[in-house]
Amino acid sequence: MSSRAELYARLATEKLNAKSRGIDLKNARDIVRLMNRESAQAVRAVGKEGARIARAAEMLRGCLDGGGRALFVGAGTSGRLGVLEAAECPPTFNTPPALVRAAMAGGKSAVFASKEGAEDDARAGRLAAAGLGPKDILVAVAASGVTPFSRAALHAARQAGCRTVLVTSNHLAAAKAADVVISPRVGPEIVAGSTRLKSGTAAKLVLNALTTTAMIRLGKVYDGWMVDLKPTSRKLRLRALRLVEVLGRVPPSRAQALFEGSGRSVKLAVLRARTGLSLTRARRLMKDSRGSLRRALARAA
Repeated sequence: MSSRAELYARLATEKLNAKSRGIDLKNARDIVRLMNRESAQAVRAVGKEGARIARAAEMLRGCLDGGGRALFVGAGTSGRLGVLEAAECPPTFNTPPALVRAAMAGGKSAVFASKEGAEDDARAGRLAAAGLGPKDILVAVAASGVTPFSRAALHAARQAGCRTVLVTSNHLAAAKAADVVISPRVGPEIVAGSTRLKSGTAAKLVLNALTTTAMIRLGKVYDGWMVDLKPTSRKLRLRALRLVEVLGRVPPSRAQALFEGSGRSVKLAVLRARTGLSLTRARRLMKDSRGSLRRALARAA
């Protein structure tokens, strides 16, 4: 057995889950019950990584607040999770598309069609990280922890002075691979090696926590409300109007007038509703408050 084959054989995600013995003899209800129990184990494993997740989230916040950018990289399921996380930031938190991006092994087409061999392309990993610098952060997602594409991207980013985070399910294979290694110990999958299952669930939870925590810390959420949303659909426009009405403490007609008169900015509309400020003064106060509605309201009190 080659050294690489031996390495993969030692990975927790490649081992047989003892609970899966005879799974092909079970009925559908028992298989689903087993999957639910194993998924719950992934949630518990993520909880044990809370301190590392918080550290990485604060690192992400610092980079974005300091003029830097974030890049998620990965292959296969891991890469698709990074793409999903980056794609959700603009509508949810009104971030510019270039602020939080994703690069996937095999390129954009690999998001929809599997290109398993692409994960072995270390050169492509290095190219994905090209252009990153000391202000930026790279978050690699690699269930195995040894994916050449992701490891090469991490190495290139670190050489460029970029902050780095690795999200993996194999802590032994990933030691010192990044500034912060987040490694939920989910154990073997119920289908050995199928890391779209528990490993994918754990990685999704970690990425959600990273971006959401960072964005909350940047003032893009107020009391659990998505106050910095980008109202690009009917649903989001209705949500925005509801936020202005509830947080601004004004009737629907007034909420709509303030929303439209504030350039469809929920935060500006709420600030004006609560303080009676003109649009110009509200914009200045919001800028001075670094985009935080809570700080702006406190300053206006």
